[in-house]
Amino acid sequence: MRIAMLAPIAWRTPPRHYGPWELVTSLLTEALVARGVDVTLFATQDSITAGTLAGVVPAPYSEDPAIDAKVWEFRHLSHLFERAAEFDLIHNQADFPAHAFSRLVDTPMVTTIHGFSSDRILPMYTPYQERVHYVAISDADRHPGLRYEETIHHGIPLDDFPFDPAGSDDLLFFGRMHPDKGPHEAIAVARATGRRLHMAGIVQDERYWREEVEPGIDGRQVLHHGAVGGGKRTAMLGEARALLHLIDFDEPFGLSVVEAMACGTPVIAYARGAMPELIEHGVTGFLVDDLDGAIEAVARIGEIDRAACRARVASHFSVERMAERYEALYRRILG
Repeated sequence: MRIAMLAPIAWRTPPRHYGPWELVTSLLTEALVARGVDVTLFATQDSITAGTLAGVVPAPYSEDPAIDAKVWEFRHLSHLFERAAEFDLIHNQADFPAHAFSRLVDTPMVTTIHGFSSDRILPMYTPYQERVHYVAISDADRHPGLRYEETIHHGIPLDDFPFDPAGSDDLLFFGRMHPDKGPHEAIAVARATGRRLHMAGIVQDERYWREEVEPGIDGRQVLHHGAVGGGKRTAMLGEARALLHLIDFDEPFGLSVVEAMACGTPVIAYARGAMPELIEHGVTGFLVDDLDGAIEAVARIGEIDRAACRARVASHFSVERMAERYEALYRRILG
């Protein structure tokens, strides 16, 4: 079975720091290759894979201002679709632009929808659902107007996230500095509970950062570490008392939630989007409705067994489980 895996080109695959779509694309690609599947990864030229790399885009457009996103995205797409006949199946991880090419080739196509942003994108989904097999990353993110082949949750390599049985007394915020992710809410919880808060993530909304988040960072109780990766990232995830995930949107998944739980860290989250699918209330964390609920949950976090958090990820959100389900989907489509 020969698979063409189409990655986004905003970041390298896998990303150096931020880049959730590229990260999932990389995890799935490497897990499929380990299972013996022949995968060609169409990604930026600096990408890394155990499969075959096929790249025409010199660098990620979010890292190199010389790369015009629109120009190189179409060059990237044409590179794959000109070679479509070489593959048994195309797996699109790069949003809806690839659908424009789908009827020009005979190769079956799967699209993982990494979050259905709004009804405005339906014109590039609805007309193609007879041609493209859609996969949702959570039941919460399914659009009622589309037909899906499956919901397949993201998976992570458990061995990359060391289990910390003790943690610490500190809280953690891990995500973009953007109102959607609720970093200002995390600061409010830290202040109300008297706990130290570590924050990590890129600044995505400069005005919001300056006005709502940065004034609350004092370097003592609230500390911002910027974008972190590698060993520092996993250490931060494991050393926390709890991850605060007080989102202000219906998040379609939430990789940091699963990664924290893999390290043994329970999660306190607003019960929106996919959070009820990821967090087992009272077992791996707490689902709350408001700031007061989050503050109360911090006081109860000692009720959570950190080993249960890791066990939940091992049984539901491993990269092996994700790859197994995608491979089964490919074989079903290919008949």
